[in-house]
Amino acid sequence: MTMNTQKANKTLKIPKIILLTTKFLAFISTKLVVAFAAKLFTTPLKHKVPKRELEMDQKSKQEVVLIPSIGKKVRVYHFGESSKKILLVHGWSGRGTQLVKFAEEFLKLGYATISFDAPAHGKSKGRTTLMPEFIETILELENKFGPFEAAIGHSLGGMSLLNAVKKGLDINRLVIIGSGNIVKDILDDFVQKLELEPKISDLLETHFERNDIQTMNSYSSFHAARSISIPVLIVHDENDDEVPVKCAHHIHENLENSTLLITKNLGHRKILGNPKVIDQVIHFIKNQA
Repeated sequence: MTMNTQKANKTLKIPKIILLTTKFLAFISTKLVVAFAAKLFTTPLKHKVPKRELEMDQKSKQEVVLIPSIGKKVRVYHFGESSKKILLVHGWSGRGTQLVKFAEEFLKLGYATISFDAPAHGKSKGRTTLMPEFIETILELENKFGPFEAAIGHSLGGMSLLNAVKKGLDINRLVIIGSGNIVKDILDDFVQKLELEPKISDLLETHFERNDIQTMNSYSSFHAARSISIPVLIVHDENDDEVPVKCAHHIHENLENSTLLITKNLGHRKILGNPKVIDQVIHFIKNQA
């Protein structure tokens, strides 16, 4: 399937001061530049809440919830009241209100949505985080507020949900939008954007795996997909400048029961507000839940 709309925004470039800093550190010490790159990789940007999300922010019942397994607290948003609940998971540098257009439409249909600001995102405290903390947050929110009929995740949120289902998240349907796939590819792309030598990607991988019992690549979406049997809707734009559309196709190939929806000219974020995409997602969840 293809859809057309206005052109998507181009990917933001790395600030020049950051590039100069990384080059300087790389000249001085490999150890220093790896530590600096790791800090950058794990530090999300916090953006001002846009006007379109203010109503959801104001009308949501909000609370701070401790995630015991990671020792961090997150801000949780309850939008609407119903026994039929949908979990919404934002991506890197996103917010719990970022999937507002989905939340508003589900509210009209008698569903409630639960979302959250991941650690170091939005109103949640902290400065750094990684995907395993997204996954642990998802599983803890299921314990506290589930069961959820379905879940929708954008970008890193999609990757996190695939891994959460692999670890036992019990939902009937899953929707992933603009989801990344191979973790090593993400690291390679990050290092390339920092204009560093490719070997830094391998060193970063080693750095992150030092305190984790799992390899970073074990969190790759296609790995999780192989153990998932529930129906999954994969939505991705062919003009996504942040996450290549090949990710969607590879995830699709490794899922037992999936539907692929490829859009055009919606990019990585505008896709979240496209009426046709929202209608397709609602149809997938409402008519099959």
